[in-house]
Amino acid sequence: MPDAASPPNILALRFSSIGDVLLTTPLLRAVRHRHPSARITFLTKEPYVPLLSANPHVSEVIGITRQRGVSDLAAELREHRFTHLLDLHDSLRSRALRLLVPGNWTSYPKYRIARTILIHTKRNVYRDSRPVAERYFSAARELDVKPDGGPPDLFWHSGAERTVLDWWHYAGLPEMARPIAIAPGAAHATKRWPMEHWADLTRRLVEQGCQVIVIGGPDDAPLGFDLARVAPHRVLNAVGQFQLQETGALLKRASAVVSGDTGVMHMATAVGAPVVALFGPTVQPFGFFPYSSKARVLELTLGCRPCTSKGGPRCPLGHHRCLRDITPELVHEALCRTVL
Repeated sequence: MPDAASPPNILALRFSSIGDVLLTTPLLRAVRHRHPSARITFLTKEPYVPLLSANPHVSEVIGITRQRGVSDLAAELREHRFTHLLDLHDSLRSRALRLLVPGNWTSYPKYRIARTILIHTKRNVYRDSRPVAERYFSAARELDVKPDGGPPDLFWHSGAERTVLDWWHYAGLPEMARPIAIAPGAAHATKRWPMEHWADLTRRLVEQGCQVIVIGGPDDAPLGFDLARVAPHRVLNAVGQFQLQETGALLKRASAVVSGDTGVMHMATAVGAPVVALFGPTVQPFGFFPYSSKARVLELTLGCRPCTSKGGPRCPLGHHRCLRDITPELVHEALCRTVL
């Protein structure tokens, strides 16, 4: 084991997903600034490695696949002889790993009971109003770090910038163009703003003379295709065309981003883009509102909110008013106050 004078050798663990991983970066930044010589290793699922692989505050990113067993992973981690092990996921799998990799493990409060009470009784018994990005700091209490107030970080390699620039020129966009980016997709149906609302907002923006870019993953391809038909020369479909780092580089060029409660929202805050975020089934006490002063959240006060912590396949009451009643007029007005 290293002696007391040795710099910390830190493992931070967060398996998924895009937003959750990005929200760990204020902590990673604070640790690097407080302990410049520390070795910081981050463990996550393979698809999320690009979120941190260019991050200068991280020494190494270990990506894990579905095929890799916990025992095999634990054997590799034991060889590193970490001085601090930060469990920023606190799941059954991470707890199993903690048993197999003995050491100085610490975690953060997830407030599962308070979350369950809020969902099922609508009573807010949370006593900790910190967003998740700051709750993660509880796991690093022995490292003497505090939040600096800055947003999450997302860095990319030069190849990602070149890829986006080539696409930009191919699409005929001027170098200094600052389009509005919209992200209509979401992993869960109850987090998706109605498609007719997206189409209405897109028409409003085009009529105002704005250039619009639709972004999202491969599963969102039909949404991108439909929205691009609203105005083929003013709406560019970038859905499914970019990986995570390229998406970050593209969002950096946007004058504003409209998104639901998704990973794209957190990516946009991480690159400094102003965000209009649409929240339906989830609420602020859960801790996942955009961690940025440039973000504007639109939500409605309804007796049925929240109905879930992560979204679901359908509205439990069948009306989906939490997002359906956020009209395109409201979103357009919020955008106008933000950038237009």
